[in-house]
Amino acid sequence: MEKQIVVKSTVGLHASLAAKVVQAASKYSVDINLHYKDKVVDVKSILGLMSLAIPSGENVVIVATGDQAADAIEDIAKILER
Repeated sequence: MEKQIVVKSTVGLHASLAAKVVQAASKYSVDINLHYKDKVVDVKSILGLMSLAIPSGENVVIVATGDQAADAIEDIAKILER
């Protein structure tokens, strides 16, 4: 399952926002990746997320597999689309 979203934080994907994403993703026992341009990182890795240096207004794709994939994607999307 996947969902394309726009990162709406005015400063992009910064440390505090990345920490919230990791915390939300860690509640689920699913594999979750974030695709940005030609890079793919594990959403449960704060260093991986921060290494993407995603600015505000950029499109990303969240991809998850597992029983709770839809719920995990929605939780992460809510955080990134604020």
